[in-house]
Amino acid sequence: MNKIFLIIRREYLVRVKKKSFIIMTILAPILMASLIIVPVFLANQDQQNRLIAVSEDDTKYSSKINDTDNINFEIITEDESEKIRKNLTDSPYYAILDIKNDTFTLFASQQIGLNIRNSIQNQLEKIIEREKLKQAGIDIKIIENSKTKINIETKIIDAKGEVTDSNTEASIGIGFITGILIYMFIFMYGTMVMRGVIEEKTNRIVEIIISSVKPFQLMMGKIIGVALVGLTQFILWILLTIIISSFAELFLIDAAEISNNTDTINQSLILDEITKLTGGIDLIKIFFCFIFFFLFGYLMYSALFAAVGSAVDAEADTQQFVLPITIPLILAFILIQPVMDNPDGTLAFWLSMNPLTSPVIMMVRLPFGVDIWELVLSMVLLILGFIITTYLAAKIYRTGILMYGKKISYKELWKWLTYKG
Repeated sequence: MNKIFLIIRREYLVRVKKKSFIIMTILAPILMASLIIVPVFLANQDQQNRLIAVSEDDTKYSSKINDTDNINFEIITEDESEKIRKNLTDSPYYAILDIKNDTFTLFASQQIGLNIRNSIQNQLEKIIEREKLKQAGIDIKIIENSKTKINIETKIIDAKGEVTDSNTEASIGIGFITGILIYMFIFMYGTMVMRGVIEEKTNRIVEIIISSVKPFQLMMGKIIGVALVGLTQFILWILLTIIISSFAELFLIDAAEISNNTDTINQSLILDEITKLTGGIDLIKIFFCFIFFFLFGYLMYSALFAAVGSAVDAEADTQQFVLPITIPLILAFILIQPVMDNPDGTLAFWLSMNPLTSPVIMMVRLPFGVDIWELVLSMVLLILGFIITTYLAAKIYRTGILMYGKKISYKELWKWLTYKG
């Protein structure tokens, strides 16, 4: 165990001290926080009031256009329209809506926002529709009174009969994001192990290491060391994302809100919004399950990646062996949407039980609610899958790690697997 610990320590320290690790650890949270902050900032920017000038020969349309929350309309004459167009940039108007012979044109000094264009277009379409209904002798009030909007509120009743809030959109979002992250992390850190094995093998460093430790100890030390690198980076990403988002939040809050709502600010608006959006979803359970399925899913696949790395002399030769290994993982990624559409279906159940697909599929299912026995069974099967794949990978690794200058085939790999001793 002491030798495995030394290998883990070496693999961990070598990678966390790399500039690429430090840069990505800092850069990724900034990008993730930007995905949260920038849309909010842009949405607030887009909410500023716009003044639209409306020029028309008569008042067929202009008299019926109504102001909205962020768009105000002002009727002007054709002569005024001509003058303003010559120097629209310095005018108080964002754009000019010119209406002639049922033809509508928007003049602006810059690209017009899509929301503004759609808002104006929808109003004009409704005006025209109402006119057509009148001409057809249809009472518009009857149609308007028949329009009904309902909001179905969803609740979840657990086994104890307790009622909690439900949010399907939040479940879809969390399931999709966690599934994608597991998929990415397994690929990213699994290939990192494979490249490390190939590098040591081609540099003949492994011959020196093998003289002091057993091949299995070397493989496990490398796998666990990279796993700790992944966990370190993941935890730092979460902490830095929260810190950056919290600091950025303070700059986005209006000064008036700061003076009037200090209690709300102290409670963290971001955490408050997350709590509202994820009502009925156990985030703590999902977090720990994410760590478990990432860790054991990575350990299982990285053992296979290490076996592939030991069997070849160059990274270019890995393609024929990597594809069969990663097909289940790719299949799980492709089936994320069907599983979210029916998280309790037969397909979703069996994919979440299969160790090769469960790290992705179970994380997709969890936000929708999974029975505890299913979760425990999936975890046990994943651990068993890790033990079996590690055992098989070790048999390939101990033979392939010292094999040079020979093109390996599947037939050769089978021989290595069937060797006794």
